[in-house]
Amino acid sequence: MIEVKDIHKSFGDAHVLKGISATFEAGKTSLIIGQSGSGKTVFIKSLLGLHTPEEGDICYDGKNYRDMSIDERRDLRKEIGMVFQGSALFDSSTVEENVMFPLKMFTNQSKAQMLERVNFVLNRVDLVDANDKYPAELSGGMKKRVAIARAIVMKPKYLFCDEPNSGLDPRTAILIDNLIQEITDEYNIITVINTHDMNSVMEIGEKIIFLQHGIKEWEGTNNDIFRTDNKAVTDFVYSSNLFKKVRQAYLMNDDK
Repeated sequence: MIEVKDIHKSFGDAHVLKGISATFEAGKTSLIIGQSGSGKTVFIKSLLGLHTPEEGDICYDGKNYRDMSIDERRDLRKEIGMVFQGSALFDSSTVEENVMFPLKMFTNQSKAQMLERVNFVLNRVDLVDANDKYPAELSGGMKKRVAIARAIVMKPKYLFCDEPNSGLDPRTAILIDNLIQEITDEYNIITVINTHDMNSVMEIGEKIIFLQHGIKEWEGTNNDIFRTDNKAVTDFVYSSNLFKKVRQAYLMNDDK
């Protein structure tokens, strides 16, 4: 479990995170949503240890990040997988080399052992026989699957995804959502996703945290979000007529 306790983060005079508390459990997809400037990116970077809050604590399975030694933080980093918004693949490296990169950096495995693990995760994300391809030869959806394969190659306990559906067509975005949820459940990973995609919220939002102006304005599930009367949430989620109609249909069916 990741426990976030009353964290505050400022940059100069800008108070970005204002006392946010939350918990993230294994086997659940947790989504962070909110408008641009709400603090989502700073929040997830704080969870990753890229920003250090001035106040509050972030605990990984009971161990406070603030109190960890350099070696303990390095060990924690080995347990974290990250899927970046733009996939962040190395253009001059093959798919196999991209996925193998964390293994080369953090393990002493033999080439055969690394290749066996690489092939396993590529098969898991349905990219068999893609080892020798370069990123330029891949579609957007394939690049995201390579990024997911690289993120899970170290068998992480924690998986962070920053806008994993950015730039994808709706059908591919659904496939990526389903893949992330399947992997989260299958390997019992703590998964935290930063997203603007309301389809993701409705489909895989087992836990949703809505940030507004650096404050946790609302928390619930994708079922709860249909019922909430929090105006800030409903204005954000149901800004399109499509989702308004979906919500109305859900509430009508719920009343029967």
